Amino acid sequence: MDRSENMRRIRSKDTNPELFIRRLIFKMGYRYRLHGKNLSGKPDMVFASRKKVIFIHGCFWHQHNNCADSHIPKTNREYWVAKLEKNKSRDKKNLDELDKNGWNSLVLWECQINNSLELLSEVRNFLQ
Repeated sequence: MDRSENMRRIRSKDTNPELFIRRLIFKMGYRYRLHGKNLSGKPDMVFASRKKVIFIHGCFWHQHNNCADSHIPKTNREYWVAKLEKNKSRDKKNLDELDKNGWNSLVLWECQINNSLELLSEVRNFLQ
């Protein structure tokens, strides 16, 4: 019962990594729309004039490769493997759909906020 309660408290929007990255990009002078409802996957940030989107993924929920936070829980393993694989395949489908429609996508990971300079450089290179 404790795990269910914990999972219920996890938000899908306005997470700490998302708020951190949004503030960083806003300070860089870029303006954006949030959660593009008419785009595949509802990207976290939409730069319509540039036809670019940014997704901010949690390392656990989207299974970031080679990341310590992307472990699979030991209890109810069968459920978690299926759920997390479904998330990964949906992410790939959404990115492919956006690419097919002429949108450039950038995926930023929760663990990347620990290195602000690298994150800043990656975002600047993507948006220019």
